[in-house]
Amino acid sequence: MKRLLFIISVCMTLSATAQTLEECQRAAERNYPLIAQHDLIAGTTDLTVANIQKGWLPQLTATAQATYQSAVPAWPNEMEGLMQQMGIDMKGLAKDQYRVGLDLQQTVFDGGAISAQKRVAREQGAVQQAQLDVDLYRVRQRVNEMYFGLLLLDDQISLNNDLQEQLAASEKKLTSMVKHGTAAQCDLSNVSAERLNVVQQRTTLESQRRVLAAMLSTFCGIEVNHVTKPAAADDVSGNNRPELRLIDSQLRLADAQDRALKAALLPRLGVFAQGYYGYPGYNMFKDMMGRNWSWNGMVGARLTWNIGALYTHHNDKAKVQLQREMAQNQREVFLFNNRLEQMQQTEAIDRYRSLMAQDEEIITLRQQVRKAAESKLSHGIIDVNDLLRDINNENAARVQQSIHEIEMLKQMYDLKYTTNN
Repeated sequence: MKRLLFIISVCMTLSATAQTLEECQRAAERNYPLIAQHDLIAGTTDLTVANIQKGWLPQLTATAQATYQSAVPAWPNEMEGLMQQMGIDMKGLAKDQYRVGLDLQQTVFDGGAISAQKRVAREQGAVQQAQLDVDLYRVRQRVNEMYFGLLLLDDQISLNNDLQEQLAASEKKLTSMVKHGTAAQCDLSNVSAERLNVVQQRTTLESQRRVLAAMLSTFCGIEVNHVTKPAAADDVSGNNRPELRLIDSQLRLADAQDRALKAALLPRLGVFAQGYYGYPGYNMFKDMMGRNWSWNGMVGARLTWNIGALYTHHNDKAKVQLQREMAQNQREVFLFNNRLEQMQQTEAIDRYRSLMAQDEEIITLRQQVRKAAESKLSHGIIDVNDLLRDINNENAARVQQSIHEIEMLKQMYDLKYTTNN
């Protein structure tokens, strides 16, 4: 009775602190270092879009230059001589010239180029985020492997305990039989050696469990001491894998790049203002009379059209179309392979269900044989080796049942992973 109460209390404690598969998956995704790139990508995209938007701001350029020319505009010799006769000193322009100024340009119409560039930048950020989601999604599969590995080890440790109890009961019975002279000492030694062998197996299983639990804890960033067996997963339908969302984002990026190519063909309209302080100024006749620095300015409007964009437009558009077709092909390849995985996993689930339907009957039959062997041993009909064989056969049947159940659950959750449902 005390042992039963102890087991119940332990089970209640474990169930209260055990982590579910979904909890481990969420914790692993939060703990995985790659998750930090979500914010980094978002921040980079925002900065890129903000920089592109600044294309609408006035573009101010400061310039300073000093030049020396081999020749400058000058008066004809006859006119210069006439001017000198009139008492006018006509020096002409100096060959050394200087200016310090500012150029201001403001875009008025850009053909939608800035808007298209922003759309491309956002879609590029979306592609990076989608690729990151694909990489993070693979974390779930690694958690599944370790989680169901722990479940299998827990079942094997529990079955090992049951096997030890059976062997200990047989050992106790044989001890009594040896005392009464109805069994040989070698029979008792054989059972004791088998029990110690099972104890060693438990030591190995517990060591494997500690290592796997430590790995899962490190991966999830939380202490995972105990796990709970998940319920059988429902049938899945549809496909919500992040790889498909990645392909969709690549197609949207191709559409945005296509619109950017169209915008590059349109003319640009802008206004400008220029001003400088230097020599010579815009009034060259005055500057021929004297060589004083002056303020000069100009305002205007400018229409530009980059005809060179037409040279590469056809090829650039073809490249974007090829990128779009590659993305579509990636979708077809992914769905093809994904359907094959679903078929394999569905078949595996059905196979394990069929095996499990017979496991209980096999265990019942093995249990009956083992109990009959124990009775025959008590009456001296069989030897200890036959009993140990029947005990091991029953334990092997229970182990197979456990493996079939855990593997079926794993295949169910692998199918959920394959379809993201």
